[in-house]
Amino acid sequence: MNADTIRLAVDAMGGDEGPAMVLPGLEVALKRCPGLRFDLFGDEEVLARMLASRPRLKEVSRIIHCSVAIPMDAKPSQALRMGRKDSSMWRSLAALKNSDAQAAVSAGNTGALMAMALFCLRPMKGVDRPALAAIWPTVRGESIVLDVGASIGVDTRNLVTHAILGAAMSRAVFGIELPTVGLLNIGVEEVKGLEEVREAGQMLRERNLQSMRYEGFVEGDDIGRGTVDVVVTEGFSGNIALKTAEGTARQLAEYLRMSIGRTLRARIGYLLAKPAFMRLRDKMDPRKINGAVFLGLNGLVIKSHGGTDAEGFASAVELAHDMVKNNLQQRIAADVAALEETKELADAS
Repeated sequence: MNADTIRLAVDAMGGDEGPAMVLPGLEVALKRCPGLRFDLFGDEEVLARMLASRPRLKEVSRIIHCSVAIPMDAKPSQALRMGRKDSSMWRSLAALKNSDAQAAVSAGNTGALMAMALFCLRPMKGVDRPALAAIWPTVRGESIVLDVGASIGVDTRNLVTHAILGAAMSRAVFGIELPTVGLLNIGVEEVKGLEEVREAGQMLRERNLQSMRYEGFVEGDDIGRGTVDVVVTEGFSGNIALKTAEGTARQLAEYLRMSIGRTLRARIGYLLAKPAFMRLRDKMDPRKINGAVFLGLNGLVIKSHGGTDAEGFASAVELAHDMVKNNLQQRIAADVAALEETKELADAS
């Protein structure tokens, strides 16, 4: 494999539509990133038949037969029991563990993927709780928000570690050498919020880590404003924030659709303002930011939305490509090691 080639392990059976969405998505990603190579885990007969009409994708893909596909509604414990032997999800993660691939991508059951990834890959040294990070559109561009659902009820050290993980991802994905980081809180004043959040803020200020610029507390409205490059919270509040934002976007789109069709004047106004509406739709297109990342594991795992289409899945694959290319795992390991060093210096003083 040459230096420009990146091999991904793909759970080809994941998502609401399985291979019918995954393979077209890989085709789109391959056009944009010609150096990609794929190991496709799933039903060999189905995948071979579908690849026959996609010669370019077939040329860069290997099929690894798996007899089990994890249902989208399976509980994590159930998925672990049924899928650890020969499921497409488990074996794609195992390929990553065995260094047969540089990242794994799945649109499958989120809870099952989290459980399997944690069990198979284990957290990196210095990381107690991995985090699920999402790219968030803002008025200034894009930000990283984590955790959005991997861990609930984290402590002070977990929040500090998540800040390091998010800053490393911001540098790898956005090319920001010194990302700004904020802790999500109910106010910006230092006396507000849970004790763990206040302590994490104090630790980040005192450690003065060279991988980020800590800006203090941020509130919920700061996420969409893009006040900082990385917003850090725990999984319960992060997941609620994510789902609320997604629901609000759909609500606004529906309000707009209803208003446009209400009167002739509104329809004429829409035609005049159509270019602006098209830019707005493009900015809010969830497919372009599809792909959450499990950070802090001994392997790079990308979770695509299960209900996305080929364009959305391609975005998740391209995200995996970019993070491998920009050495995200090595950046995280170095930054976590730097945190440990500052702790040792503090303890020695």
